[in-house]
Amino acid sequence: MARQSIAAPLLSTDVSPTNYHIYDKKIWSRKALCFFLASVTIITTVGLLTFGAHFTCWVLRGGQNYSERIGVDKAEIVESEQGVVAADDARCSEIGVSMLRQGGHAVDAAVSTALCVGVVNPVGSGIGGGAFMIVRSSSTSKTQAYDMRETAPGAASQNMYASNMDNKYSGALSMGVPGEIAGLHEAWLQHGRLNWRTLFQPAIKLARDGFVVAPYLASSIAKSAKKIMNDPGLQQVFAPNGRLLQAGDRCSNLELAQSLEAVAEQGPQAFYNGTVGEKLVKDVRDAGGILTMEDLKNYKVDIMDALAANATGYTIYGMPPPSSGTPGMSMVLNILNSYGSSKAAEGNLGLHRLIEAMKHMFAVRMNLGDPAFVNTSKYVSKMLSQSYADKIRKMIMDNTTFPPEYYMNLDRWSQLRDHGTSHFCIVDAERNAVSMTTTVNYGFGAGVLSPSTGIVLNNEMGDFSAPTELTPDMLPPAPANFIEPNKRPLSSMTPIIITKDDQLAGVMGGSGGLFIIPAVLQVFLNHFVLRMEPLAAVESPRVYHKLIPNTVLYENWTVIDGKHIELAGDRKAFLVERGHQLQAQEGGAIVQLVVQTLRSRIDVDSENSRDSVNAHILHGTLTAVSDPRKDGRPAAI
Repeated sequence: MARQSIAAPLLSTDVSPTNYHIYDKKIWSRKALCFFLASVTIITTVGLLTFGAHFTCWVLRGGQNYSERIGVDKAEIVESEQGVVAADDARCSEIGVSMLRQGGHAVDAAVSTALCVGVVNPVGSGIGGGAFMIVRSSSTSKTQAYDMRETAPGAASQNMYASNMDNKYSGALSMGVPGEIAGLHEAWLQHGRLNWRTLFQPAIKLARDGFVVAPYLASSIAKSAKKIMNDPGLQQVFAPNGRLLQAGDRCSNLELAQSLEAVAEQGPQAFYNGTVGEKLVKDVRDAGGILTMEDLKNYKVDIMDALAANATGYTIYGMPPPSSGTPGMSMVLNILNSYGSSKAAEGNLGLHRLIEAMKHMFAVRMNLGDPAFVNTSKYVSKMLSQSYADKIRKMIMDNTTFPPEYYMNLDRWSQLRDHGTSHFCIVDAERNAVSMTTTVNYGFGAGVLSPSTGIVLNNEMGDFSAPTELTPDMLPPAPANFIEPNKRPLSSMTPIIITKDDQLAGVMGGSGGLFIIPAVLQVFLNHFVLRMEPLAAVESPRVYHKLIPNTVLYENWTVIDGKHIELAGDRKAFLVERGHQLQAQEGGAIVQLVVQTLRSRIDVDSENSRDSVNAHILHGTLTAVSDPRKDGRPAAI
């Protein structure tokens, strides 16, 4: 089917949700409802005269004080039968939904959502980084993985950081070859319906005209103050006039808008073999990096069948290595499954078992790496094996925990310490689904913004292991993850799509580096095994472990919308009784979730799908949740 050339509406920089159902159990009386509608009419009229912005039936959203708006409108969950987007920024969820309303495929919405997130949340993502994307076609039931992760430059070498290990984590020398634009374009070529240029317009407008700094970005700017003030490019965007931007301020990035315009008009060649790439390479090399135009020209997206793992009656589709997320998640679920009952994951004892299973998993996963350079099949097979999980389960004792050496056996490698990222989930009316995690690694990546392109450089080289590095856990670096030219580093990113009896059941993933796998695991267990409602499954307090130090990190913090999230006292006491060392943590991974409650059967119309094969799918209610730990919200048609 030919792509439609549909002009995108120029969305407001404070674009608001329209026409979606907000999950709310309050029952309004007729009198209260009339008063409410009258109030909204008055507010809307005044707001239109003052701001000329978009509104919802719930709250005026055109004002400059973003933190006040977040405080009033806290819809972390929406429902629809036509399509949903759950991103960690409300504006990006709305932009994604706007593409679905125009008849776009879930991949069209994913392109626009990813570009938006890169503009309004550049602390963790952007076109200067990479991503993993899982796409499921409803008409073919085929699920594909798009590996657009950054690669080591051609001039990279195993010992390139031997004289200064700090360069592996900060500065232009820590940059890998970006893959996000190439990957988005490949997915769009296979599934897109809207014009490529159309998908860029909302992000271009946000970058050019400016956007309101949300509380999460403001907090990240404050935490990265030194990094920002030490780089002229970052300072120009995030500390104009020498003052760090705060929540409610307006932020713009004109150079990034121009870069996005070039890619919108010329396609990815503008980035990989054109003016944007040339400017980027010059800035990177001027800052001490080794990126070349040849690196950009030679970048390739890896497209393959998604890795499928069967667990607890569901099929989980995710990324193969260099992601450790799907193999790691499968291994833990198989260990819990070996107890023979879903109740094995329940209560305080279930939490203890989960922690022990995760510790075993973290030890094994460091044998993974880029399969184009190392043989990972042995370890992936092991991590997906129920028989191997049965052996591990016998090593878990319900009344105690053990020192780190107990879990490592022969797998004594230092843990990956990746950071950051952003995740979103999309399902369209036909039940095509996208799960995508995008990253520049650390907060504001390498701590360098290319002044001529407005692009934040990633520091993905920090995710590689280096032979001479003195690691925080005092374990040797993992050889499978050593640097080689054009190699992709290991990752914790875990975008997944979940099916039950070959029907879409859920889409989920998280952001937060090393904490992603435990967070996605716990939300999956909460909803799909323990049967919590979607919002409760995401909100529930979580625990994390790094294997070394041998400490259980538990959440204890007040999040942006004012909710306090803390592991219950009886759970903490239970873990202490079994020998766990506990440490409170003001932070954790962010998880987005979409689930489908099935109701009726429909046919896919081949005229509305680029896939030529008709198939029966089940069409149910979609429930989308954005994690309250960040200031995101979902949106729906």
